[in-house]
Amino acid sequence: MEIQRADFVASYPKENLCPKDGRPEFAFIGRSNVGKSSLINMLTGRKGLAKVSGTPGKTRLLNYFLINQEWYLVDLPGYGYARVSKKEQGTLKAMINDYLLHRQPLQLAFVLIDSNIPPTKIDLEFVNALGEQGIPFALVFTKCDRLGKVQLEKNVQAFLNELSKHWETLPPYFVTSSEYRTGRTELLGYIGSVLQA
Repeated sequence: MEIQRADFVASYPKENLCPKDGRPEFAFIGRSNVGKSSLINMLTGRKGLAKVSGTPGKTRLLNYFLINQEWYLVDLPGYGYARVSKKEQGTLKAMINDYLLHRQPLQLAFVLIDSNIPPTKIDLEFVNALGEQGIPFALVFTKCDRLGKVQLEKNVQAFLNELSKHWETLPPYFVTSSEYRTGRTELLGYIGSVLQA
């Protein structure tokens, strides 16, 4: 699949205010500072589509982008960002949970994992919770250009090993670099196959 057109639609504070047209949705979520905006811009081929910020935790709403007039790419707030008040953390968590649990057109959540670091408790807990709630997802390991091949494979495998303690079947995963467009074809191809199914 190739993206011919990508348009920002709107940002919404609640799931029940999101578009009602029933187009399929693919959500992107990850820990703050995981490179989500850069990945979205790389996938869509539009440099300034998602705002890249030097400050983690800038996404506070459900941001909708219409792709090829066919489906929505939904940019969700990051989880685990500590530099907001407890109240705001609770609001963001409720917003994310409402969206993931109740959003009918959601086809799949892409969970972004920083490939430069060993598995973190917060990422593992988030992924395991998705599995327990029956929410379909795939993993996207980001920033793969910053490590040598051996260390990269080691970090990815370490994460998968942690998951296999709880899972019989591991989710699909992709290794990406926004800098070098690594993984773009595979990721878009996977979205295309889900849409066709």
